[in-house]
Amino acid sequence: MTRHFLTLMDLSSVELKQVIQRAILIKQQHRHGTAKRTLDGKVLAMIFEKSSTRTRVSFESGVAQLGGSGLFLSSNDTQLGRGEPIEDSSRVISSMVDIVMIRTFSHESVEKFASYSRVPVINALTDSYHPCQLLADIQTYTEHRGDPQGKTVVWIGDGNNMCQSYINAAKQCDFHLHIACPEGYKPDQALLDANSDRITLFDNVEAAVKNSDWVVTDTWASMGQEEEKQQRIDDFKGFQVNEELMSLAHKDAVFMHCLPAYRGLEINDTVMDSKYSVVWDEAENRLHAQKALMEFLLGKF
Repeated sequence: MTRHFLTLMDLSSVELKQVIQRAILIKQQHRHGTAKRTLDGKVLAMIFEKSSTRTRVSFESGVAQLGGSGLFLSSNDTQLGRGEPIEDSSRVISSMVDIVMIRTFSHESVEKFASYSRVPVINALTDSYHPCQLLADIQTYTEHRGDPQGKTVVWIGDGNNMCQSYINAAKQCDFHLHIACPEGYKPDQALLDANSDRITLFDNVEAAVKNSDWVVTDTWASMGQEEEKQQRIDDFKGFQVNEELMSLAHKDAVFMHCLPAYRGLEINDTVMDSKYSVVWDEAENRLHAQKALMEFLLGKF
């Protein structure tokens, strides 16, 4: 049966741990020059309707490092559901490649593409979820602090696709999630209700961060929200992560941000380079976590 990765819930908790451990091993092999060409001859189709530096570099480099090749398709090359129906695009593209990665707006578009695809489909970001980033984040925490089970993780900012992916991660990794969002920016209510046993909502960021183990934020205005930027800056006042806020967390707490980061807005000028930050390892780990994911979906471990 063809496996897809559209949210973290497409893996069992055991499978997720296996992918994370594989990613850590692949990273070590890469640094020691002992990496295996496990995807020799495989072709990854990379469909981008939303552009991204890190996503393209990490997937294209990753598949190449494993012996395969990446085929980049921009919004000028293929437009899902605009012109040719999604199901037709899926049938054709999946007949010519071994695995597909899609970065787009509508989560429903990725679900529909996957339902007609004969090969694995990876969600590289939709407006609803960003599961590949969570693989990297979980890998990063595991490398620096060990198993996140039982820890307290804090999401500060917009209840967006990253926040919703952290809700799924709380369930899969068995940690408690504090969410601090301004009114009107909370994540999907049905998702909150389904995970109410492991989520606490906060209006006050200081209370959310106190005694936590892992603090995360994201840009206040994502791609496609440029016209809302000034309103969002006003609405998110008081939700900036800085070293004073981080000092309320446990002394060995870590700070993450999926990038790009806007210093002076969701973070201050120094927290990215502070003792708490593991942002640069987090960014690199997109490469290794996605390599492990592709291997898993293609049955290579």
